[in-house]
Amino acid sequence: MSPRRPDLLELSVDALIALANAGFVKRALKELDEGRMPRIEELDDGAVRAHYDDGQHATLAAGRSLREAVCSCPASGLCRHRVTLVLAYQRWVRDAVGEGADEAPVSDANDAVADPLGDSAPAAETASQRWTPTEFDDAAIAAAFPAATMDLATRLAAARPVIALQAGLGDNAPNARLPMCSVRFFSRSSLLHARCDCRQGSGCEHVVLAVWAFRQWRASHDEGAEATLELQPRQHGERSDAVGFDAQAQALRDELGRLCLRLWMDGSSQSPLLLEAPFESLRQRCAQLGWSWVLASLQRLQDLLTAQHARSTRFDPLQLLDAVAECTARVDAARQAGRARADGGIAPLPASQILGIGVKGEVALDHLRLVSLGAQCWQDQDAEGVRVLFADPDTQSVTVLERQWPRADAASGATPTALMARRIAGQTLRQFASGQVVTRGAKRRANGVIDIAAGARQTNVLPLAPQSWDQLRAPLRQTGARALSAHLRRALPDFVRPPQAIEHLHVLPVHAVLDWGWDAAEQTLRARLRSGGEEDASEIDPGDCLRLALPHSAAAVGAVDVLARALNGEWGAPRAVAGLARLQAGHLQLLPLALVTEQRALVLQAESAPAQALPMQAFDYAGSALAHQVEQTRQQLAAWLRQGLRHQNAAARERMRALATGLEQAGLRRIAGLLGDAVDAVGAVDPARLPERMALLVLALDGVCRDAVEPA
Repeated sequence: MSPRRPDLLELSVDALIALANAGFVKRALKELDEGRMPRIEELDDGAVRAHYDDGQHATLAAGRSLREAVCSCPASGLCRHRVTLVLAYQRWVRDAVGEGADEAPVSDANDAVADPLGDSAPAAETASQRWTPTEFDDAAIAAAFPAATMDLATRLAAARPVIALQAGLGDNAPNARLPMCSVRFFSRSSLLHARCDCRQGSGCEHVVLAVWAFRQWRASHDEGAEATLELQPRQHGERSDAVGFDAQAQALRDELGRLCLRLWMDGSSQSPLLLEAPFESLRQRCAQLGWSWVLASLQRLQDLLTAQHARSTRFDPLQLLDAVAECTARVDAARQAGRARADGGIAPLPASQILGIGVKGEVALDHLRLVSLGAQCWQDQDAEGVRVLFADPDTQSVTVLERQWPRADAASGATPTALMARRIAGQTLRQFASGQVVTRGAKRRANGVIDIAAGARQTNVLPLAPQSWDQLRAPLRQTGARALSAHLRRALPDFVRPPQAIEHLHVLPVHAVLDWGWDAAEQTLRARLRSGGEEDASEIDPGDCLRLALPHSAAAVGAVDVLARALNGEWGAPRAVAGLARLQAGHLQLLPLALVTEQRALVLQAESAPAQALPMQAFDYAGSALAHQVEQTRQQLAAWLRQGLRHQNAAARERMRALATGLEQAGLRRIAGLLGDAVDAVGAVDPARLPERMALLVLALDGVCRDAVEPA
C-alpha cells in the first residue's frame, strides 16, 4: 500500500500538540489506546475521512492544514475528532502495511513516511539526520500560498529581517526565529503544517520568509546546526546591502555620546528632569532611523535611572554600569559591522540585527500556552509590581508579563492590598505566577514582554506541576551546569544581541544538594548543588557544581525561607531549578526564581513562609585574587557613575590608581590604561572619546570577572 497522505504520517505527537493543543491530543490517544478506532476512508482526491461511533465524521482534504479540517460536530474550531483523524490515519496505515500499532510509538511518524513498507534505515538513524525545509522551491511555495501572502512576504523581505535558524535534529523540528515570531516545520512534504506563533497560526507570510531564509542558508554551504543571517530581498534594488553611517546616523551617535558623557561626568544622581530632553531627542532620532534595539537599550537605561531615584528594589548599580556601556557599544559595533560590509568583508553579525532595523512594535499571538519559570517582585516609594517569567514550550522562547500598581498611602488609612492578591485577567497574581497560562488574547513586543487581555474568557490558568517543565529543551533547559557554562561562553555579548526584558534565564536539573546556609554579611542565602556529572563519583567535579545566591528582598520577604525549606527537603528532593545564570570567576552562579521538587513546583517570590532560623555558613565565592580585584574595580566604577567623575576627591582617585596598578601588575595593561583615563578624566581625556573608552573598560572588566580563575 502506498499512502496518499505522507504529510499526515509525518506529524508527531509533539507536532499535533503545537498545531492543536495538548488536551485534544491526550484525549485522542486515550481513545485510540482503548480501542475506539474510527473508520478511516482514504478518498481518490487525497482527502482522509474518519467516521466515529458517536455519528460524527471529520474530513481533511488534500492541500489543507489541520485547522482547515471539516467536522460535523458543533465545534466551530478545532475539536477532538479532527485531531483523532490524524492519529487514527497513522495507525490505519501501519496496520495496512503490516506494522502493528504496538510495535512503534505513534509519535515516530517519520519512519512510516520514509518507507511505509519497512525497507528504510533504522528509526534511530533516520531521526538523527539533519533536515531543513530547503526542498520547497518557488513553485512549491507559490502552490501553497496565495498571491497576496507572497506579495506581503516580498515586501517584508525587502526590509532585510535578521532570522535565526535551527536545523531539525532528532525530535526537534527546524525552527526559524524572526524578529517578532517563530516558525517551526513539522512536515518535509507540506508547508501547510508549518506552525507560526502569530495570530494567523499557519499559512502566513512568516512561513514564506522562513523557507527563503533556510534556502539562503543552504546556498552558503554551511552545514552547522544553527545560523543567523540577514534575509536578502527577493527583488533587486529594494535596498542597499550595507547599513552605513550617514549624517543622520552619525548625529545620533554623537548625541548618544554626549548623553553618556554627561552621565559619567555629572553622575546618575543628577535630577532626572535634566535628562528628559536628551532622552526624548534620542528616542525620536531612533524612531526615524528604525533603530529598535538602540531605542530599547535607551529605555532600559532610563528605567534604571528612574528606579534609582525612586529607591526601587529594581535598581542595581552594576546593571546601570552595564546599561551605559551597552548604549555606546551597540552603536559602535553596528558601525564596525557596516564598515566591514561596505569594504567587502564579513561581519560576525549584520548591522541591521545589532541596531534592530525593521523590527515591529508588537504582534498578536495565536493560541498560547505558557509555563511559569518564576517571578520578580519589586517596590519603591509610590508603586509596587511584578515581572512574571514564562516559557513557551512550543517555541522554547521566554516571555515576561509586567504589571504595577500604586501603593496605598499609609496616611490615608486605606487598607493595602497584598501584592499577590492583585488580579490579572480574573485570576490572582499568585495563581498567575505559579501556574500554566493558556490564552488567546496575548500580544508580544519585540523585547519579549507580553500583554494579556483582561477578558477572563480568553485566558485559563492551571496550577504548575512537577512535570510542567518536562517539555522544555535546549538552549532554555540545559543538561547540567557544565553544558550551561559552555553555552554562556559561546553566547554573543549582550550589546550585540536583541535586548530582551529578561536575559539568561535557564532551567537546570538538580541531582544533589551539597550544602547551603545564610551569608549574614551579604544578606544572601547561598547553596551549592550538583547539576550533571556521574551519580557514583567519589568527588564532585567543579564543572558540575551550581552555585545559588538569593539575596533578601523587601518586596518578597518570604522567598529566602521558601528556598531554605525546599533545600532542606520539606517537599522532597529538589529536581530542577530555574533562574538567571551568569559566570563569575569561572564558576556558574544562578539567581533562583523557581524550583521543582518531588512533590510540587515552587515560585519562590510568589510563595509565603514563616520566618525561621537559618544555618550560618561561610562561603568563599571570591574566586582568584584577580577576580576579587576586578570585582572591586567594577563596584568602584559603579559608585563613580552614580556620583560623577568630576566629583571624585583625591582620596577616591588614589584608591582607583591603586586598583589600576594592581591590574597592570596582573598583566591587564590595556584595562589598567583605560582605568587610568577614568581617574584623569577631567581635562586629561578628549571628552568625545571618554564614553567609548569607558564602555571598553566596563566590557573588558566584565569579561575578566566572568572567566578569571586561580592559576593552576
